[in-house]
Amino acid sequence: MPPIQLETPRLLLRPPRPEDFPRFAEFAADPITMEHLGGVQSEADAWRSFCTLLGAWHMLPAAMFSVIEKSSNQWIGRIGPWTPLHWPVREVGWGLLRSAEGKGYGFEAAVASMDYAFDVLGWTRVDHLIADANVRSQALAERLGSRPGEETRMPGSLAAHPVRAWGQDRATWQAGAALRGARD
Repeated sequence: MPPIQLETPRLLLRPPRPEDFPRFAEFAADPITMEHLGGVQSEADAWRSFCTLLGAWHMLPAAMFSVIEKSSNQWIGRIGPWTPLHWPVREVGWGLLRSAEGKGYGFEAAVASMDYAFDVLGWTRVDHLIADANVRSQALAERLGSRPGEETRMPGSLAAHPVRAWGQDRATWQAGAALRGARD
């Protein structure tokens, strides 16, 4: 696995580790958290999802980061570049434990992930796949400067759930850098 770690004022973003799984399982079992992320997962299903995130780091140049709150050294979510097979866009996606919501962690981690996608991975566009009913994720996408685009569908078992690609290109992201810094 690549030795990568991003750091923000309050967070560490790094590839998942086995010790992250108990909090990931808590995340995957929460019906409100998982409402727009494919639904509640049993511990066994959460393990397979967790292993998918971990394995993606071995197959791809980047994948979802584990988000670690520095002050507690606790796993609070997963955020980052996400490009599974047949995915309709290059996505920076997110999901936090409910206890971590409303504290600006999502924004902080998403900014670091988008900077990484544009500056290190060389992406020319970043999107976020968001259900039209998911107003919390839409608010974060808007705060990041992303705008709603076309409705699309994810591949495989998730195809039954339409999503909208909220996104922006590199020039738009770079133009918003000063504004993002003022809101941190």
